[in-house]
Amino acid sequence: MGSAFGWGLLAASSLVLGGLAAFYIRMSLNVIGLIMAFGAGVLISAVAFDLVEEAVDLESASWGPLLGIAAGCGVFFGGDWLIDRMGGGERKDAGGAQESGSPLAIVLGTVLDGIPESAVIGLTIFKGGAVGAAYLTAVFVSNLPEAISSTAGLLTAGWSKGRILSMWVAIALVSALSSLAGYALFQDASPEVVAFVLCFAAGAILTMLADTMIPEAYQQSHQLTGVVTTLGFVIAFGLHQLD
Repeated sequence: MGSAFGWGLLAASSLVLGGLAAFYIRMSLNVIGLIMAFGAGVLISAVAFDLVEEAVDLESASWGPLLGIAAGCGVFFGGDWLIDRMGGGERKDAGGAQESGSPLAIVLGTVLDGIPESAVIGLTIFKGGAVGAAYLTAVFVSNLPEAISSTAGLLTAGWSKGRILSMWVAIALVSALSSLAGYALFQDASPEVVAFVLCFAAGAILTMLADTMIPEAYQQSHQLTGVVTTLGFVIAFGLHQLD
């Protein structure tokens, strides 16, 4: 169980690193958008090869993956809608749109983004005895642009560095606990349930990418977004092939 917490914390530590990078390295909105596009491509690869493919290989019946994707999409959409109403809809904006948002909603929105992918880390450790390097890399890399863009926007909105850093540390700990929960809660789960959980995370991540991450990347980087997203996908796919 300790390894599930540790690997989850390692994957989420890039939130803290991204926040620190945004404090001390000035980045243009175009660069931040390209980093987000790369992270989106990495996550799309993880969804395809580390979540959905694994789920399909686990069970003979089709209901687990299909219902899991639909449920993950629905739950994320509902949670994201509520957070938008609370004022956290611009949490990934690098230009300071967070200024008019609720701090609590911004924090809750970032937690909502990270919980599904973190829970899968613990689940894969239980299922296979070790975390997949490709998926761990995907989560780590995809967290960087979120932290960089959100931190840049929150600084513009007037948040102090201490407040922002405390937020990222707290979210990293929540992500580590989510990984631990993914390990502990499915000890006796059937392959169908495991497939459902993997695809639940896949549906939530895909919805997050389409609703927030890719639109924000395109807003900042325009036509290069597709090229860099594809590059992220290809590199993550290569890591998966080596895993």
